[in-house]
Amino acid sequence: MIASLVHHLDLPQEIITAGERALAVVSPIRYPAQQQVRANIFAAFSQANIAESDLHGAIGYGYDDAARDAYERVLASVFGAESALARFSLVSGTHAIVTALAACTPRGTTLLSVTGRPYDTLRNAIADHPQSLVARGISYRECALRPTGEIDLDAVTAALGSGEIGAIFLQRSRGYAPRPSMNIAAIDALVQCVRRCGSNVPILVDNCYGELVEEREPTHVGANLVMGSLIKNLGGSIAPGGAYIAGDAALIERVAHFHYAPGLAGALGPTFGLGRLLVQGLFLAPLIVEQTLRGLDFAAALFADRGYGVDPCAGASRTDIVQAIRLGSPERLLAFARGLQRIMPINARFAPEAGPVPGYIDPVVMSGGAFVGGATIELSCDAPLRDPFEVYLQGGVIAEHSYIGALAAAAALHTAG
Repeated sequence: MIASLVHHLDLPQEIITAGERALAVVSPIRYPAQQQVRANIFAAFSQANIAESDLHGAIGYGYDDAARDAYERVLASVFGAESALARFSLVSGTHAIVTALAACTPRGTTLLSVTGRPYDTLRNAIADHPQSLVARGISYRECALRPTGEIDLDAVTAALGSGEIGAIFLQRSRGYAPRPSMNIAAIDALVQCVRRCGSNVPILVDNCYGELVEEREPTHVGANLVMGSLIKNLGGSIAPGGAYIAGDAALIERVAHFHYAPGLAGALGPTFGLGRLLVQGLFLAPLIVEQTLRGLDFAAALFADRGYGVDPCAGASRTDIVQAIRLGSPERLLAFARGLQRIMPINARFAPEAGPVPGYIDPVVMSGGAFVGGATIELSCDAPLRDPFEVYLQGGVIAEHSYIGALAAAAALHTAG
């Protein structure tokens, strides 16, 4: 099978043989969580009772936009949440996260990150930029993760004892950090710890890359809000933009007043006739996420076979759509990205170069050729040029395309030496 997939690429036989070994490793892997996710999506759509006429949406202010209302209704159901705000005016996951944090952390209190330092652009928006949340009057603290990568619940308990915490933040995915992503069990343990302390502070979870990977979402175990992008997992590779916030109705209303204007809340926000793509993308999302997981397991098996450190390993439990591969040098990062770019459906002729990216401290090399710009549910990779020189492989809407991409990247590393 592997040879037929890559016959047009003229890959070294050594890489093809390694691909056959990787395929043998991953072929028996099953994805039982995805069966439950599909059932959850089907149930949410059955209960939402969406009509064809709802899909057309509105322009202008977007009052009474039926597509928006239908989508937010079914999205809230998927998350087991009271309410959801899913809008094109929220342009990215980072935008949704910062909006929620700003709305839900009272001025004069402290925002506590319980998963250590967030990824670069978010840390910048919270604390480092001249217009950051800290500059606007909130304090900020981080609880480092334990050496095992677990949340330090003792440190969280001690921080809550100060009485100054206004909101708790958790980043589910690893971002650009060499640490494991947080599973739902870890989020559940955090929620129980906070509530045992007698604290009712809101717990806000950056859910980017994690949606629909496990059977449950953070809101199912007591997180007050989840935030993320609509062009990652939930978009099913066809949503054209937007981001979401879902959870407690009172907090969603607070966020909506903050995002639009006090008194307007969520009453406006058009879908511009694009609501069908959001709704259909959500319906397709479980299928796409499972294809992604299959592709990432293959990449993990292939690069482990080639002697590189991988996290997670093939067949291990996953909680997001990110595969970390430790390459060990900036030259290998660049070779990997160029090899992957070679098989992209869009922009395959370009050769990635490392360069500055707004909000990031170090130069970043990226590979991508998405039909929707920035849609990391589609196959892509990125890596900051810093120790330990890990590349983060993301997405892949067809497993076999991800296999080809991994093999092309491995061949580029093989050639680079």
